[in-house]
Amino acid sequence: MKIDGSCHCGYITYSADADPERTSICHCTDCQMLSGTAFRHSIPAPDHAFRVLTGEPTVYTKTAESGAKRAQAFCPRCGSGIYATSVGDGPKVYNIRVGTVRQRVQLVPRRQIWTRSQLRWLAEIGAIPKVEKQS
Repeated sequence: MKIDGSCHCGYITYSADADPERTSICHCTDCQMLSGTAFRHSIPAPDHAFRVLTGEPTVYTKTAESGAKRAQAFCPRCGSGIYATSVGDGPKVYNIRVGTVRQRVQLVPRRQIWTRSQLRWLAEIGAIPKVEKQS
């Protein structure tokens, strides 16, 4: 599937070819902290199929408890997370943040990972009252 997107302010734009069947949710505590919310929703794209079209993301390298390093790319102007990828040489996979993808409504998660860190209230999210209009 061809996807494209941008950060919130539009400084960074990108395009990619990605398999929607690989869309996932990560509940790890790093993703919770880096996203500022309960989980991170992403879709992987191989390096040959991902292109930043405009702007240049700022990259922060996060070292996990395991010692693994992950490059976290975000817009230097508005702070929107764009992707995460491995550090160093070799083939890469860009885990694109679905919230930045224009076609995000089509990217339904197909799996969840690091569920032991999942916030327990997510299991009952359907029972939380919905308010369509903010006062």
